[in-house]
Amino acid sequence: MRRLVIIGLVCLSALSASAQNFPRQGFPQQGFPQQNFQQQQQRFSPEKYQADLEQYITKEACLTPQEAAAFFPMFREMQKKQRALYNKMREDVRIKPTDEAACKKMIQKHDQVELELKSIQQTYHNKFFSVMPASKVFDVIKAEDQFHRGLLRNMGGMGRGPMGGFPQRGQGQRGLGQQRTPSNTKK
Repeated sequence: MRRLVIIGLVCLSALSASAQNFPRQGFPQQGFPQQNFQQQQQRFSPEKYQADLEQYITKEACLTPQEAAAFFPMFREMQKKQRALYNKMREDVRIKPTDEAACKKMIQKHDQVELELKSIQQTYHNKFFSVMPASKVFDVIKAEDQFHRGLLRNMGGMGRGPMGGFPQRGQGQRGLGQQRTPSNTKK
């Protein structure tokens, strides 16, 4: 028991010593003005998110101004309907039901909402075909997915945001075309 306590204290002291060597993400560092720290700590802005998403999709899918003008109102409408369903799903799973029958009912309700989401997606994808070719609709879907993956990656601390040019599939941090070799794999 004593050994475990001593080992635990040694590990904690080693962790605290190593943590002092690395600046904590999101906190001001010496030499940086307080203003930069406050800019980093800004809250989520739905307007900025939407503008960044639309800019990214426009660029990645090579939308013309006419296509973008016709596409984005429908896209926002689709997002609004999807958001309502996501909110409904989030509310439903906040509290776990107490018995098996209620759990089963909750799962079935969740499945039904997911089917509604897919139905909305399918309906709007068919509407998108009326304003642009299927190849561009494909590119839009791919760009939206990349944007969200990049956003999650950025929030996870990997430092590559959706607008910051994260690597394409296969590039990773090793670079384009570079294969994993024993010298660059993690052990």
